[in-house]
Amino acid sequence: MTRTGAGDLTDVGVNHIEFYVADIPSRLTELTDGFGFRVAGETTGRVSGAYRSVAVRRGDVVLVLTQGLDDEHPASGHVAVHGDGVGNIAFRTPDLHRTYERAVAAGARPLRPPVPAEAGREAQVSGFGDVTHTLVEGDAGEDLRVPGFGRLDGVPPSGASDSVDHLAICLEPGRLDATARFYEQSFGFRTIFVERIVVGSQAMNSKAVQSASGSVTFTLIEPDPDAQELGQIDDFLKDNAGPGVQHVALGTDDIVRRVTEIADGGIGFLNPPAAYYRLLASRATPARHTLEELSALGILLDEDHDGQLYQIFTRSTYPRRTLFFEIIERFRARSFGSGNIHALYEAVEAERVVSRAEG
Repeated sequence: MTRTGAGDLTDVGVNHIEFYVADIPSRLTELTDGFGFRVAGETTGRVSGAYRSVAVRRGDVVLVLTQGLDDEHPASGHVAVHGDGVGNIAFRTPDLHRTYERAVAAGARPLRPPVPAEAGREAQVSGFGDVTHTLVEGDAGEDLRVPGFGRLDGVPPSGASDSVDHLAICLEPGRLDATARFYEQSFGFRTIFVERIVVGSQAMNSKAVQSASGSVTFTLIEPDPDAQELGQIDDFLKDNAGPGVQHVALGTDDIVRRVTEIADGGIGFLNPPAAYYRLLASRATPARHTLEELSALGILLDEDHDGQLYQIFTRSTYPRRTLFFEIIERFRARSFGSGNIHALYEAVEAERVVSRAEG
């Protein structure tokens, strides 16, 4: 796979992910006690309305929780329409003006032109649905800077191996190709993976698009309109009132240790299908962990031509059951694992059936 360097002017990286929430304390407790993030800063202010924000960090992952304090702030409107969830995926770019102008020329709505800010120059453009992209000027080797918080270089990056592996995004039927093309034209992404998943009478189409350096990956998913039965992607679009981030995948270098820590912190995980490990033993031998360790924790294993990847998915704790997290370890693997995608779909489907029964 050909990749350009981080200094390429068309390249972007994830600077931080901003969640719009109705109540910061409950979400903050989950991230700190459950996932082991550390508070990196707190701020209040007024930008298109009053707000309060808290930034947390673990390794290279910075998450910002923002709560609107009046109806004017975008977080308030986002929560009212979509519930708690990702409202802004901030990109870091070495050339703010070029990135901004390219995105706008490709069809992104200009929401805030490049302006000096406390944390350096920044701008903002539209992304998919109501999710926006703040553009923060900076190089990959610099200390993290988050608008409103300044530099986070004084915050010890505990969990140094943690990173944002990818974000999975649910789209309306018919929007997959156009959205992939938008990110290719706006930010220089390229399509690296295409697949149609069929589970029973349900189906979905997916494309993974990735930035030039490989540091940002979006897995784009749309329900197949020709499927006989509406499925979980249709449910997400209904419950989220439109497209949005289905899950945030957090990378680690030791998934067994990380999942054990998170489970000890009170976070629940989805259960793989009952036959998963019986079938797994006949098709793959774990290179990094034992089959017993994987099955005891519910971790999935898949392979591609380059190596293996290990994945597990949390249960959603969000009121609308829309957003959840993934923990992933890549042992040289670059793809997303077709077998694991099927297993994830079946696990989410089982959770969906239980949720409907309880509702």
